[in-house]
Amino acid sequence: MRTSFFPWLAMGWIGFAILPWYVIEDGFWAFEWVLDGYPFDSDYASALVQITLGKEWLLPLIFPLLAPLFIVKRIKSDPVYAQTLIISGGFGLLYLLGQGFILGIGGWEFGVLENTFGALETRQYGMGYGALLTAGAYLILLTTGLAATGYLRGDVFVTSAIGIVIALVATFVFLPVGKILFSAFVDENGLYALSAFSDNFFNKKIWGLGCLTSTVSCGVGLNSLFLAIMTGTATTLLGLAFALVATRTDFRWKKSLRVLTILPIITPPFVIGLALILLLGRAGSITQFVSEILNIEPGRWLYGLPGVWLAQTLSFTPIAFLVLIGVVEGVSPSMEEASQTLGASRWQTFKNVSLPLMRPGLANAFLIGFIESMADFGNPMVLGGNYDVLSTEIFFAIVGAQNDQSRAAVLAIVLLTFTLSAFFAQRIWLGKKSYTTVVGKAESGAHAGMNPLLRWVCLGVTIPWAAFTIVIYATVLFGGFVVNWGRDNSFTLMHYAEGFSVGWGESGLSWDGTAWDSFWTTITISAIAAPLTAGLGLLTSYLLVRQRFKGKSLFEFGTMLSFAIPGTVIGVSYILAFNVPPFELTGTAAILVLCFMFRNMPVGVRGGIAAMSQLDKSLDEASLTLGANSLTTLRRVILPLLRPAIVAALVYSFVRAITSVSAVIFLVSADHNMATSYIIGLVENGEYGIAIAYSSVLIVVMLLAIILVQKVIGERKLRRRNRVENTSHQSTPLTSSSPREKQA
Repeated sequence: MRTSFFPWLAMGWIGFAILPWYVIEDGFWAFEWVLDGYPFDSDYASALVQITLGKEWLLPLIFPLLAPLFIVKRIKSDPVYAQTLIISGGFGLLYLLGQGFILGIGGWEFGVLENTFGALETRQYGMGYGALLTAGAYLILLTTGLAATGYLRGDVFVTSAIGIVIALVATFVFLPVGKILFSAFVDENGLYALSAFSDNFFNKKIWGLGCLTSTVSCGVGLNSLFLAIMTGTATTLLGLAFALVATRTDFRWKKSLRVLTILPIITPPFVIGLALILLLGRAGSITQFVSEILNIEPGRWLYGLPGVWLAQTLSFTPIAFLVLIGVVEGVSPSMEEASQTLGASRWQTFKNVSLPLMRPGLANAFLIGFIESMADFGNPMVLGGNYDVLSTEIFFAIVGAQNDQSRAAVLAIVLLTFTLSAFFAQRIWLGKKSYTTVVGKAESGAHAGMNPLLRWVCLGVTIPWAAFTIVIYATVLFGGFVVNWGRDNSFTLMHYAEGFSVGWGESGLSWDGTAWDSFWTTITISAIAAPLTAGLGLLTSYLLVRQRFKGKSLFEFGTMLSFAIPGTVIGVSYILAFNVPPFELTGTAAILVLCFMFRNMPVGVRGGIAAMSQLDKSLDEASLTLGANSLTTLRRVILPLLRPAIVAALVYSFVRAITSVSAVIFLVSADHNMATSYIIGLVENGEYGIAIAYSSVLIVVMLLAIILVQKVIGERKLRRRNRVENTSHQSTPLTSSSPREKQA
């Protein structure tokens, strides 16, 4: 339709002429401005009114909203129609963003412009309702114009969806990362200088080798690298051992091992470290017990590299197991049988056939363990002692007395360099060899048995480790019900009462516990972020699987980039990028929601790609042939068949938002404090009982959410049952006209 852009043009006019143009100080969801000086107060005025108040630089934004009015009577195939929308949307979007970056709270953002045009008497704040709505309108006008040229078969929905995803990823992934790169070159005077980067980057506190010549630890860069390699290696080997026990042995309780895989997913990252302190710390139960028996002085060995490494290995081994169990099961039994038929022993078959085919899984497991270790903030914070790592140093560079953003940016670049180097090293190690073992032919036979010695090694490692893991989590639950762990083990509910007590006052129910504020904030933000994350991830996967367009590979890389970036880097980059105009978000709930969205988005993308790849494209073609457009096809045909992927993305996003700490520790505020940062504050103050009680409540809440989701997934039906089964033997059976219908 020739006027299909009218709703978006109307949205642009509403944003430009009616809604407040700049950010509201009281928050996005505060609407007191309606009765407080609107529409002529400069804090709440629209762009149209702001122009009359001295902000003449907003005047050019009206022309992209006027130009489309002159093509109302032109048909969509008219070149002028497409050109007008492209020029209007493109110019409006570029000018709006350009003036937002050039003019800020202090006037001109670049000294050259201030020297050329003089100082400004007026200031400009971040985008508000009006600016965001107008920017969205410009973007849709641009993509509608591109569709009118025949791009992507003229499908407005697909073109607009690609434009929206690119704009969001560019704003909330590439912009923050780019901000870090530039901030690393800013000196104390706010000027760009190469020396500012070199002084911080080549500092001995990052690359110092004191650990090689004395008892002093190395620089934080080498400390983090050494710890990450140790953790990646340990988690990969343990994960492989668990996977072999679960798939290649007759161990009686091997199915129960899978239960352990869910525990780190629903556990706040620092809870393991806290449990280790209660057991193995200087005043820990096991330490005191051993000390009394052997009559030795309790040591502090847990605080430093050994403790952090042990905590990280406990935390990330189940994730490595999840990665490796599918790979181990996927090794073709026929290849192993062929090896043994040719005279190879069980050990030779495992070493020369099975293990090489597991290389992709081993590489991915190591990469995940390496990146998780690099990004881990909670365990080094709790157990680090004098062993400093990049994640904690970045935190103290931002929130400490030094408040050195340039140093924090350099540390973040070092961390990002390590993770990306590991990613590329993995690609090089795997090379271009084929590891395919599952083909279209049906597989028969069973996997080759394990070498007896290897079997006993795996069982000898996994059984004690599983038992130790169970003890750790039992400690977490038990610790919330004692007065003071290790000193007064009397049963009590005071920790839960202090954190989660509920009262009844004159105004009704009151949440008296100290933890309720952060608890409800966490649940609310996680519940908002989860559907947005899942929706954006599945929309992106639809574009990647079902559409063909130039730059698709770069588009996919951009959507997956945030997975390779540790949460610590994400947190710092969001502070640097969204603390000043045109996007002022720090201190708000919106920045937490956005952080969770784009931090967890890659999981929804990969899950959606995997699920959508199983759906034949003929389903889409049939819907389009019957007259439905792409949006209707996505909503009525594809999404109902992606129900498990949708639910999985929702659960993962919800759980990860609750347990995240490395990114949000930089972004929380007094008004929006998250559970993880609140618990870390309790640990730092020595209030272990309340911290454990709070962690237990979070684990129970997330476990209930997962169980609920499993119930929903279990009830999905892909085929219609015969009505005879549901109507207690109807007297007249249903008939069908083909064997296929009878089978259905």
